[in-house]
Amino acid sequence: MKNRKIFLLNNISDYGLREFRDGYTITHDFNQAHGALVRSQKMHDMEFPQSLRAIARAGVGLNNIPIDRCTEQGIVVMNTPGANANAVKEMVLTGLMLASRDIIGGIEWVRANADDPDIAARTEKEKKAFAGNEVIGKKIGVIGLGAIGIIVANMCVSLGMEVYGYDPYISVNAAWRLKREIRHAETMEELAEVCDFITVHVPAVDSSRDLLNKLTFARMKDGVKILNFSREFVVNDEDIAAALESGKVAKYVTDFPGIRTVKMKNTIVTPHLGASTEEAEDNCAKLAVEELQDYLDNGNISHSANFPDINAGKCKSESRIACLHRNVPNMLGQLTAIMGEDQCNIANMQNASRDKYAYTLIDIDSRISDEALEKIRSISGMLRVRIVK
Repeated sequence: MKNRKIFLLNNISDYGLREFRDGYTITHDFNQAHGALVRSQKMHDMEFPQSLRAIARAGVGLNNIPIDRCTEQGIVVMNTPGANANAVKEMVLTGLMLASRDIIGGIEWVRANADDPDIAARTEKEKKAFAGNEVIGKKIGVIGLGAIGIIVANMCVSLGMEVYGYDPYISVNAAWRLKREIRHAETMEELAEVCDFITVHVPAVDSSRDLLNKLTFARMKDGVKILNFSREFVVNDEDIAAALESGKVAKYVTDFPGIRTVKMKNTIVTPHLGASTEEAEDNCAKLAVEELQDYLDNGNISHSANFPDINAGKCKSESRIACLHRNVPNMLGQLTAIMGEDQCNIANMQNASRDKYAYTLIDIDSRISDEALEKIRSISGMLRVRIVK
C-alpha cells in the first residue's frame, strides 16, 4: 500500500476527510505532500514541491489557484461543481423572495417601533408599504445552465414562474435535466427584453466579466430585478449603480459585498452565504477527497480545470502509466514506439486533449524499464510521467 500524504490548506470537513482510505495520511509539511485540499486559501505566492501531483478545491471557484503554473508543473487541479448547488439554489430562492416583497423593510419597521404599545394596531395600517408582489406568473431569465442554473430554473418552474434559459455552451446532459416548460432563449438580449427577474449563474472566466453592463441593462424591462449569486465581477458596479439610481433596475440582490455595492440604492447584499451551509461544505469535501484519491490511485481525472477528464476505471493489467503532456503531433506515436522497443504490450490506452494540453493513460501487461521510462520523460512536450500501479 502506497503512503500518500495530503496537505490541508484550509479546514476541511471531517465528513470528507473520513473518505480517505488506508494508505493516506494528513501531513503538516507541504514539501512532502502528494496532494492538497483547499477551499479559499490563496496559493499564487506558494512554491509547489516536486512531490505535489494534484490539488482539489472543495468548492467551485478557482481564482485562488495559479492554474497556468500548475499546468506547466504537471499538477492536476480539480474542483467540485454541483456539490454546493442546492445551498446556492436555496439562497437564490431567498433572494427572489426578498426582491419581490419588502420583507427586510418590514422587519426593520417592526424593530424601530418595538416600544410602541399600539404596534399591533399600527401594523395593520403600515403593512401595505411592505406588501410587494408574488412571483407566480412572473417571467425569470436564468443566465448560465450549469449545475446551479439548472436546479434554479427547475425550481422557478415549480414556483409557477415563466422561465427563460440562456446558455450557449450547455451540455447535452444538462439539457436533458431541464424541465420541458423552460423556454430556450437564443440570445441574452432576447431573455433580457421580456423578463421581470434575471438571475445569473456563470463560471469565473474572462468572458463573464461585466456580463451585465449598461448595454444589457438598456435592453431590459423597466423595473427589472437582478440576482447575482455567481461572481462579483459578473455585474459591472458602475453600470448597476446608475441603473438602480434611474429606476431601470428596481432591486439588486448580490451575495458579494463590495465597497460600492454595500452603499447602492435598492440593493440587498448578503455576506457570501451562497454555499456556506454545513451540508454544502460536507458535500464539497467528500467529492474533493474522492477526486483526489481517484487520481492518485488510478490516474483518473474528473472536474479538472487544466487537463482533460479521463476515467479508465481501475487498472487490471500489471501496470498503468500516466502522462501529462502538451497537445502536440506524434506524441502517441513516440509513446508507443518507446514501449514497443521495451517489449511492453499495451492492454488499454486512453488519450484526451484540452486546448494546448493532453493526458494519456496506458495500461501495459508488464513493468516498464527505468530506461524506457526516462525516454518517455525526455520527450519534448512531456510535462509529467508517473507509474500509477
